[in-house]
Amino acid sequence: MQLRPHQEQAIQSMLDNDKGQVIVPTGGGKTICMIMDAVKQLETYGTIVVVAPRILLAEQLSHEFMEIIDEKYNDVDVMHVHSGKIKGVFSSTNPFQIQQFVEQNLGGRRIIFTTYHSLHRIEESGVNVDTIYFDEAHNSVQKNFYPATDYFSFNADRCYFFTATPKHSRTPAKVGMNWTEVYGGVICQVPAPKLVKQGYILPPKVKVYRSRILKKDELVADRDNEQMIGAIDNLDKDKVLICAKSTRQIVSLISQTDFVQQLAIRGYSYMFITAKTGAMIDGEKVDRETFFNTLNEWGRNGKKFVVLHHSILSEGINVNGLEAVLFMRSMDYIGISQTIGRVIRKGNADKVFGLVCVPVYSNVGITTARKVEAVVDTIFNKGQAATTVITR
Repeated sequence: MQLRPHQEQAIQSMLDNDKGQVIVPTGGGKTICMIMDAVKQLETYGTIVVVAPRILLAEQLSHEFMEIIDEKYNDVDVMHVHSGKIKGVFSSTNPFQIQQFVEQNLGGRRIIFTTYHSLHRIEESGVNVDTIYFDEAHNSVQKNFYPATDYFSFNADRCYFFTATPKHSRTPAKVGMNWTEVYGGVICQVPAPKLVKQGYILPPKVKVYRSRILKKDELVADRDNEQMIGAIDNLDKDKVLICAKSTRQIVSLISQTDFVQQLAIRGYSYMFITAKTGAMIDGEKVDRETFFNTLNEWGRNGKKFVVLHHSILSEGINVNGLEAVLFMRSMDYIGISQTIGRVIRKGNADKVFGLVCVPVYSNVGITTARKVEAVVDTIFNKGQAATTVITR
């Protein structure tokens, strides 16, 4: 596999340091850095742990890791430690079963995929961990997740924290990734303008779409419908991600308005996924595997589609071909940065930027627009990471 120069730099920094932070912009290919380091470490056997913020992302990482690792090794045992069930793969959150999994083949090669929510189960099992990778590591500072993070920082032989959006703290009462005893220093930081210049990611373009104020006695869903359809027309893009305010907004839009019919008139299919409703494609309920397989297939081909979500697609999930994102809700700086990352991946030859649209009416949406513009300026103009600082 041909690695990019910044990926080679990140991998070398991991070989040179047993602990540290790797800061790579969303879309910069940080996953392959973990994978190639894991391939190297498995030469001497041992146990590797990969930590993800969601079960969905743990499944995606497992697929990406093993697709490459299986090409070199045919004896790697895989386990998932979270509440999800992976077809054909051993999965459990029972500490005793985790211990058994490791001890049944002490001289072998093992990879455990887990979530921040379930990481403490591996701690409770008492197994030795040779290398641990924290993906989307800004999640590790959360109160419920930090104790297990702290434990493995000092008990794993090698420990690495990957993120595009570090979270720091200025108060001893709140954890931050600037706590270098736990997180180590920044051993590799890749500026986004460098990746844009080298052609690995695209720059975002922010577009503020002004819409009308809600009329008296008008249904909110009707206004949302008009706003979204107007923005889609204004964007003139084939593959659009919509960040909805809530699951309720999505359901109301589909069930109470002619949103679906208006999309069909314009040649768009639609799909949405939320934790409450599950996944739907053009009105048909599907499982998550079908949803993401279809989403990526549509992203690669000439299909016109709109995909709606509240938060599931904001962080870590790889989606091919998305051209534009429509912000219907406010987010923190991390959420905005991660969402922009969904549309700056290179697609077809005609795609020269990722379009970021914020609808505004009266004073509503202005704060979100300013946040989006600030994030773009920090990451893509100044070349800095979108660092969030906790002050109290």
